This record gives sequence, structure tokens and C-alpha cells, in this order.
Amino acid sequence: MGKVKEFMKKKDIEISLKRYGIDALGAMAQGLFCSLLIGTIIDTFGKQFHIPFLTQTVATVKEVPYTVGGLASAMSGPAMAVAIGSALKCPPLVLFSLIAVGFASNALGGAGGPLAVLFVAIIAAEFGKAVSKETKVDILVTPLVTIGVGVFFSWLIAPTLGGMASYVGVLINSATYMQPFLMGILVSVIVGVALTLPISSAAICAALGLTGLAGGAAVAGCSAQMIGFAVISFKENKWGGLVSQGIGTSMLQMPNIVKNPRIWIAPTLASAITGPIATCLFKLEMNGAPVSSGMGTCGFVGQLGVYTGWLNDIANGTKMGVTAFDWAGLFLISFVLPAILSLIIHTGVKKLGWVKDGDLKLG
Repeated sequence: MGKVKEFMKKKDIEISLKRYGIDALGAMAQGLFCSLLIGTIIDTFGKQFHIPFLTQTVATVKEVPYTVGGLASAMSGPAMAVAIGSALKCPPLVLFSLIAVGFASNALGGAGGPLAVLFVAIIAAEFGKAVSKETKVDILVTPLVTIGVGVFFSWLIAPTLGGMASYVGVLINSATYMQPFLMGILVSVIVGVALTLPISSAAICAALGLTGLAGGAAVAGCSAQMIGFAVISFKENKWGGLVSQGIGTSMLQMPNIVKNPRIWIAPTLASAITGPIATCLFKLEMNGAPVSSGMGTCGFVGQLGVYTGWLNDIANGTKMGVTAFDWAGLFLISFVLPAILSLIIHTGVKKLGWVKDGDLKLG
């Protein structure tokens, strides 16, 4: 047992919740952002501004036409796998071999491909690291083992994992349509909390394919956390804090939350209010790329996802056009209500003596 532990330490193979549930999951979201999400943004930009280069077909693969953005989106599997491998500190040969593994697991995982990529890429990466530089023909052995293990597990478990993730996503989406008030609260709060925790709400939303009303509730919850913390901490952090939290990430407040969890009350309660308002009053749906549901106001990706979804709905005939009510709902849910509600609730929390000046100061 001691030799096994020594070998794993030498290979930097660490079986832990942090390594797999935080580092790898967070990296997977970055891979999705740099492929699927960026591809969607490029396509939307090209269509809205009528840029021929971005809207015309630049490649055709097996009779399937691809635009520039389409090609970027098609690489989401390899991008996620390589990002995961980078987080797991894979040697170059293992990292490059994960390109094939990501493609296989994402393709076989179907709608739940991101979850399949997460599991399969981790397995393949650790096997690859184990054999890396252990033989004189490393350039053959390491890619063969990494790709062989990855493709095998893609065939073995990717369809099941993908199906499970897709089923859970459909269940959440369906439940939100049937119980928009209750699910609006639950989805908004849970995804919003996940955004602030050192895990990836974007990757979770992507893995579950969270769109529709549930996606709208997720956007509401994430926005409430980011805008909420940005506004209630303005006294301590000024404009720099407003920008870094409001369009960056509320995760910056985690050290302060550990010191005093009560600073989390205002943004979380705000999300519990804006979630059902989004689902019941404005019927806010996020029908763009699922990863956008868990991004909130980060780079305004959540809002862009909602807008892209509107365009998709108009294109397939399920929506006649974007109305002033749609825009009002998106703006109120994303920015105005989180700011006002968080300030009101935070004032009450401070009067109770639960939070004092300086508790929200960023380091």
C-alpha cells in the first residue's frame, strides 16, 4: 500500500473531491466557454450584424455545414477534455491524447455529453499519467493507453451517464413548467449558491442541459448572487469591487463567507425572490447554450444566452418576436431587482447586528 501511495504521489494522481469536483469541473466549464459558448456568440454576432464571413459555410463534414462559430461549438468535447487534463496536471502526451477522448465521450454521451466527458476524461487522464514516461517508447505507450482507456470507457459508460444527465435535466425542466413558483425558488437558489461556491454552476447547468424556464431561473439566481454582492459591498470595495463581482464572479466573497456566513443572506434571499418572479411573471426562458444558464452576469453571458434563445425560438417558429416586456423582464431580473432586494435585505441584516462594516471587504 505504501508503494502504491508513493507511486501515485510521484505521478500527481490525487483522488479527492477538490481535484475532481472543483478543479476538474471548473476547468470543464472553461473548456465549454472557449468552444460551445464562444461559437454561439460568434454565430449570434454574425447573424445580428449580417457579417458574411461569420454566417457562410466554411466547412462541410459528411454533408453537415459549419460556420466559424459552428466549428468552434463542434469542438466542445475535445476542449472540455483538454481543460480537465490541464486541471489534473497531465503531461503533454496525455493532454494531447485527451482530444480524441473528449470527442468520443461527448459524442457518445449525447445531450448529456458534458457529464460523460467529465468522468471519462478523468479516468483516461489518470491512466495516462500512470504510464507516462515509464517506458522507453513513451511516445507510443502513453497515447495508446490514454486514448484506448478513454474510448473504451466512452463506449462503456458515456451513453448511460449522458442519458442520466439528460433525464435529470428534462425532469428539472418539466418540473419547473409544472411548478414554476416552487421550482423557480429551488433552481434559482441552488444554482446561485453553486455559482458563489468554488465549484462550477456553468458546468452543472451544461451537464444537465438546463434550459427553458429552469434555465431562466438559474440565470436569475446567478445574477442575484453577483449583482447582490457587488452592490452590498460597494461601500467597502468601491467601483473595482462592483465590476469584479458584478460582471466577474461572486466567488471572490468566499473567504469572507467562511469568516461570516451571514453576509450570504441578502443575495441568497434575493435569488429566492427573483427566481419565481422570472418563472411565473416574466416566463423568462434561457434557450441558448445550457452553459449560459450558470453564468449569471459574468461577461453578460447569461443575458446573451437568453437573447440567443429568443433568436432560436423565433427561427423555429415558437416565438413571434422579442417584445418590450421580454427586455424589461430580462433587465429587471438580471440587474434591477437583485440590486434593490439585496440592499434592502442587507440593511435589515446589518440592523440585527449579524453583519458589520468591513465584513465584505475583498482582500
